[in-house]
Amino acid sequence: MLLYKQKKNQSIKGNRFLISVTVLGSAGPIRFVVNEEELVATVMDNALKLYAREGRLPILGSDLNNFMLYCPISGTEALSPWETIGSVGVRNFMLCKKPQTEKSDDSEKTTAISRKGSGSWKAWFHKSLNPKISSH
Repeated sequence: MLLYKQKKNQSIKGNRFLISVTVLGSAGPIRFVVNEEELVATVMDNALKLYAREGRLPILGSDLNNFMLYCPISGTEALSPWETIGSVGVRNFMLCKKPQTEKSDDSEKTTAISRKGSGSWKAWFHKSLNPKISSH
């Protein structure tokens, strides 16, 4: 069995490295080893599986289409699920749920929701740290 594991590790191409994925609202980051050639979608899937396996709260679900992976130091744009994780050049990431839009017949309500949800995850994060600051 030991020889099999060694052969398996030798056949892996590319560099492997440890990454940290922080989930908004969770107690701490998830850390695991990835291959630099893995797709961002695969990394997100692995992070969601580890998160669920560890029994973390809040419960997130497992649908990749409901989440975005960010690199906090590179800006507010989410990473493309089709790029490789090694192409980003960092090891710390943030996993966020995509904003939910509510469907309504009242157009005023819809515009208010879209304006409210148009901020970045950084704005939401800072607002959640300082609940006394309001957007009025």
